[in-house]
Amino acid sequence: MTGVEFHFNVPDRVRYACRLLRKAAGTGAKVVVTAQSGVLRELDVALWTFAPLEFLPHCQAVGAAPAVLAASPIVLAESATASPHHQVLVNLGTAVPEGFERFERLIDVVTADEDDRQQARLRWKHYADRGYAITRHDLATKEAV
Repeated sequence: MTGVEFHFNVPDRVRYACRLLRKAAGTGAKVVVTAQSGVLRELDVALWTFAPLEFLPHCQAVGAAPAVLAASPIVLAESATASPHHQVLVNLGTAVPEGFERFERLIDVVTADEDDRQQARLRWKHYADRGYAITRHDLATKEAV
């Protein structure tokens, strides 16, 4: 069963995702990131610029050749349904990612914004109602990744 984690009180969703992806890539994990297209574009740019001496290989799912998708350790996608990887799913979006149950691990990133928190509560309830064990990481009470 998919392990579900919520990372709450994230001050900057995209910057936090970059750090989270750097950590995951360092362990050799294959990651799919889901979000709305605007957030994915912002993350794509940030992955090129957030650390001057590092590069995190990644690609956009839309328009990428199948060989590129399979070789990229980080795939940015509006939907996880056609993902080549099923190890880690990072959700930066507002809805429950379709197909999340095919992944070993789901990390749901939530800011301190009240609307974002309300959407996260609905996602939490969705997972809990289906019997998923949920781990909570509150960045307000400990250091960020």
